[in-house]
Amino acid sequence: MLVTRRLTMDDVPALTELVVGNREFLAPWEPLRAEDFFTLDTQAAQIREALAEESAGRVHLRVIVDEAGDVVGRLTLNGIVRGALQSCAMGYWVSAHANGRGLATAAVRETVRVAFDELRLHRVQAETLTDNVGSQRVLERNGFTRYGLAPQYLRIAGRWQDFVMYQVINRAFDDDAPEDGSPVAETTAGRR
Repeated sequence: MLVTRRLTMDDVPALTELVVGNREFLAPWEPLRAEDFFTLDTQAAQIREALAEESAGRVHLRVIVDEAGDVVGRLTLNGIVRGALQSCAMGYWVSAHANGRGLATAAVRETVRVAFDELRLHRVQAETLTDNVGSQRVLERNGFTRYGLAPQYLRIAGRWQDFVMYQVINRAFDDDAPEDGSPVAETTAGRR
């Protein structure tokens, strides 16, 4: 069973309800938010802007759904870079009531597959606060390896905090693939 699907504007009410209902639960992991962040209008505007970024190929947006198909979280591939890098950064969250059920693990697994097979990226990175052991386990279960520590990386919960850096590499990525991420031609002409 798939636990993610593409995010659409139809998801705005459900995501707004989750952001509002999980405000305290998510607060330790997020930047300080202005009061209007928790409104339908602001959420709609942010999602509309994110969908425009997706159309430009810079992000990939997904919602996380439970067994009943209800939206319980969000996952984003941010900062998609083509050329020699072929990489992105992954961010995700799951609501308190869906936490601990394996949905984040399954969502990350599915989205890494999308990043590698559909978007043809070479690398996905993710960062966690040093004390976010649950998220670190989600990443490690999905083949991510820790590769460093970024001191004072992001301003979270009102203060600059250190983050553990993770990455997973697409081992099947063809070194002969075009640098724009387009599929490799079927021919073997020109190969040594």
